[in-house]
Amino acid sequence: MIIRASRFVPTCLTALLGVLAFGSVQAAEVQVAVAANFTAPIQAIAADFEKDTGHKLVAAYGATGQFYTQIKNGAPFEVFLAADDSTPAKLEKEGDIVPGSRFTYAVGTLALWSAKDGYVDAHGKVLKDNHYQHLSIADPKTAPYGLAATQVLGKLGLTDKVKDKLVTGQNITQAYQFISTGNAELGFVALSQIYKDGKVTSGSAWIVPADMHDTIKQDAVILNKGKDNVAAKALVDYLKGPKAAAIIKSYGYQI
Repeated sequence: MIIRASRFVPTCLTALLGVLAFGSVQAAEVQVAVAANFTAPIQAIAADFEKDTGHKLVAAYGATGQFYTQIKNGAPFEVFLAADDSTPAKLEKEGDIVPGSRFTYAVGTLALWSAKDGYVDAHGKVLKDNHYQHLSIADPKTAPYGLAATQVLGKLGLTDKVKDKLVTGQNITQAYQFISTGNAELGFVALSQIYKDGKVTSGSAWIVPADMHDTIKQDAVILNKGKDNVAAKALVDYLKGPKAAAIIKSYGYQI
């Protein structure tokens, strides 16, 4: 019995070490460029992703147009979660992504928001009343939500009336910050920044009807730098799964 035990223990230990070694080899890190509007959802997803797969997600946040420039200049991103579908399509056409990796991970919603309770009415009439001094938007040249905001203003016939009141953020996060700090009485933000589990979490808002601007389809791609990274593939697969979908929907996006 003693001889058998002495043989059995090392065998089990060897197997255990093999499993641990296998796990450590498989775990990897993925560098992700994330459109600023998707900051809160990806942070929630990242926690589950790491727990469920062992892989670590390292995110940078910013405007989609700025990320495009950085990617073209050799930035080390491996996955790109854009705020539109045209920028990933452009990267695909230019040969900068893994073929077949592009897909729509979310459809965004635009909102007119004020940090003040009761300031923005449910139909956005406050825009036409024109009693505010500053209206915050993201840069329409680099941020799809900023472009959508200008389309709404155009549809309402307010482009010229509000042009001297615009406060333009580099991305949707900065546009939100201008409002939250009181530097602008109201402005256009991504619904995901002010919404969770079926309700606006602070201030007052008008959820802009989708037919007032181009559809904000947000596409994801695996960039060429991530083609051999198992964590990059795992993240894309995870974003298509039910856990990620539930989180994405809880922030007001459509799937």
